[in-house]
Amino acid sequence: MLKELYIENLAVIEKASVGFCEGFNVFTGETGAGKSILIGGIKAILGGRVSKDIVRNGADRAQICAVFTDISEKAAGKLSEYGFEPNPDEGGDLILTREIGADGKSAARVNGKPATAAVLKEISSELIDIHGQHDNTLLTDNARQRGLIDSYGGLSGLLGEYAEVFRSFSELSRKIKRLQADEGLKEEKAALLKEKLNDVNSYELTRGEEREISARLSSLRSAEAIKNSLMIAKTCLSGDTGENSAGAADLVGQCRASLERIAEFLPENSDLLRRLESAEIELDDIRGEVASLETDSFDPAVIKELEERMSDLLHLKRKYRLDTDELIDRAEKWRDELAELEYSEDMTEKLLVERKELGDNLKRLAAEITEKRKKTALELAAKITDELIFLDMPGVRLFFDIRQEKVTVAGMDVVEIMISVNKGEEPKPMSKIASGGELSRIMLAVKSVLAESDSIPTMIFDEIDTGISGRAAQRVGAKIAEIARNRQVLCVTHLASIAAKAGKHLLIEKTDDQNRTYTNITNLDSEGRKRELARIISGDDGQLTVDNEQLTIKLNF
Repeated sequence: MLKELYIENLAVIEKASVGFCEGFNVFTGETGAGKSILIGGIKAILGGRVSKDIVRNGADRAQICAVFTDISEKAAGKLSEYGFEPNPDEGGDLILTREIGADGKSAARVNGKPATAAVLKEISSELIDIHGQHDNTLLTDNARQRGLIDSYGGLSGLLGEYAEVFRSFSELSRKIKRLQADEGLKEEKAALLKEKLNDVNSYELTRGEEREISARLSSLRSAEAIKNSLMIAKTCLSGDTGENSAGAADLVGQCRASLERIAEFLPENSDLLRRLESAEIELDDIRGEVASLETDSFDPAVIKELEERMSDLLHLKRKYRLDTDELIDRAEKWRDELAELEYSEDMTEKLLVERKELGDNLKRLAAEITEKRKKTALELAAKITDELIFLDMPGVRLFFDIRQEKVTVAGMDVVEIMISVNKGEEPKPMSKIASGGELSRIMLAVKSVLAESDSIPTMIFDEIDTGISGRAAQRVGAKIAEIARNRQVLCVTHLASIAAKAGKHLLIEKTDDQNRTYTNITNLDSEGRKRELARIISGDDGQLTVDNEQLTIKLNF
């Protein structure tokens, strides 16, 4: 259930923290005091659309935070599905947060972790069911009326099985239609596919070939550079093949030999001779090591062959705008398409048989759904009628008109609620006969009946008392109180007969100073409730008078 709601800088609400009880919570206050803003804050927590216009003037952002306790198994399952868990630090509570910036940007969090508005909407679908005075389209839209029956009858599993067969049937039908295309177009397409396949097949592509060739070319080109550098180094050391060419090692040897010839005349040069001898030995050793580094891996013919292959691959890439691996995959699809075209007659016959089997299964499931809907509709209509009689509509007649039309993903049934609110009148579509007050009571009756089959712990009624008064209002209050025995209810109302039945009464008041307007939310005690209920009835500070004499009205709460 919703344990607490915190709001900051939301329109005229500067800061408010509201706690709720388990049963019936009611909000009252003058028109324009901020009740709709409070409900808007709850809708924001539920993942609804938000606008920067709701941020309080002068504030950087608005924040709404809701704390939920006693999370149901279904809600916990939704949390787990999106990677969240109830907060162990808060006794298993769930904390949903929504922030709206003055720049229009918004952020959502689940137990402090970032989330999206869509995720909030999915999670909160198992936490709160909200109904406002403008939500009666549920009762005037045929698809949603059909959904009432499906929800009450627990048909989701059967409908899921049916939808899967329907999608398979539709996909197969589209495939058959393609195969049954005009023969001239098939021949033209087959010729084009053959041309593409012959072109691609002529290159005998292999997966990963382009990457492999690129790597080999890089390696071979490096080998060429290595070989050229080693050749230059060898020539410098040993000289080239010319008769008069000498390398560094030979020149050092010639230098040493020349100095040896005059060694007896210049004995002081003996040290130079030793150094030259050492250098000659070192250079000769270096020459041998350079020779050992020579490689024969560089082959210009191989490089040329690889470069020509790479040129072919690049040509294909430019022509088909696909790399070689993608082109191999595409060619496989072309072969499949060509096979379909070449063997379309045989394939079409086979698929027609398969489609008939699917069609028979689809009809069987659709008929089963129709049968269950009709049976469920009788029970649901009877229960809604009983509720409406209690809600001061004694002459009401209501039933679900179920007729079969074309097969769709939701079955073959068109559902419309037919109603007569007065004795002697023929039932007509609800959209054409029910008034605002009647729609409000019908919606409450539907919610009351559906509440028996769902596990959503909190229900919100936003001014569901629209268009009702007197005994009808008393009955509506009694019905909401009855619903609140088994789940939490939050209700915005203008009627004392409804507010008096609540377990917790919250007053929403608007005040202002010279510069700003503020909305305050007060948890009323017993005396405060008496004054507020009297104000609702009298409209004048809790004093109800008739002909200038005070009138005392007893309200049980």
